Amino acid sequence: MTRRPVLPGAAELFRRTDAAPAPEVTELPSISATVSSPALRGAPARRGDGDTAAPLTLVPGGADDADPLAGFRTPPPAPAPAPARRGRAQRTERTKHDEKITVYISADELLALESARLTLRGQHGVAADRGRIVREAINVLLADLAERGEDSVLVQRLRK
Repeated sequence: MTRRPVLPGAAELFRRTDAAPAPEVTELPSISATVSSPALRGAPARRGDGDTAAPLTLVPGGADDADPLAGFRTPPPAPAPAPARRGRAQRTERTKHDEKITVYISADELLALESARLTLRGQHGVAADRGRIVREAINVLLADLAERGEDSVLVQRLRK
């Protein structure tokens, strides 16, 4: 006597459960049958709730041999600009940076950085992550160094 489990095969797992097989599609409707459709002729289509839907309109021109229905399609509407959400800052594209450095900071400095991030977001509506805040601070300090030299904040603080 073997102890191998008996599992169902693929035929048992993936068999049809409906009684009648689905009808086969043998031929697609021709373009003349499509154009003679009441919806494309402009007759109002009825919905289940009794309202009438807006009729489709034909747009001539633009048809080529590859797609005989292309001349009847309307171009998709241009996407409407998303309304600005109240109290939220507009998002900007994320910038990919090529270089990376690791900076060790104390717990108090990290807490002050996170507090600054939350203050920027809550009181000024500026959403920025800690990395962006650090990059901006570096840019400000380096611009101050280039402009003021010996009198810059960076020189004064590093001399202490």
